[in-house]
Amino acid sequence: MPDDLWTAATRHPFLDAVRDGTITDEAFDRWLSQDALFVADLLTFQARLLARAPRAAQGTLVGGCAALVAELDWFAEQAALRGLDLDVPALPTTLRYRNLLQRLDESPYPAAVTALWVIERVYLLGWTSAKSPDSPFAEFIEHWTVPDFTAYVEALGELAAADEHRNLVDEVLRLEVDFWNMASFSEREDAAS
Repeated sequence: MPDDLWTAATRHPFLDAVRDGTITDEAFDRWLSQDALFVADLLTFQARLLARAPRAAQGTLVGGCAALVAELDWFAEQAALRGLDLDVPALPTTLRYRNLLQRLDESPYPAAVTALWVIERVYLLGWTSAKSPDSPFAEFIEHWTVPDFTAYVEALGELAAADEHRNLVDEVLRLEVDFWNMASFSEREDAAS
């Protein structure tokens, strides 16, 4: 079952559609605007995690925080280019992720850093699966698969304790699948009701 969850989270139809260029701009932009909200929440979580991390982990976590600040600037640039307003309401899945990150603020450090590793590893593996020189979204894919990000995910993996937090790993993987699913029109309708 865990391997199935990893596969579902990292080889999702959303990513296939990005790779193949069959995703609509509307669906991609909906996902992108929600991801910007998520990254802001992740920065808040990670800054708090840094504050309580063991000294040996702080270098990795501060590097991740700096990268998230740069990522938010990059999102603003991309939004301007795409004519997007990033000041949008959070959809239900984004809110569920926000709640998980807030819950992790109160979890022991080993659980919280493991969840962070899963989040970032899914992102790296997912976007790596979407690589294609023909994708109209190649710039985005390249941005999310750079060697520095790979090195960061590997460093987080050295801090994580996935075997000790299997239920949490599974919870994050399910949320990741839901986050890719969020690009569907149905969740947008649910948010309005």
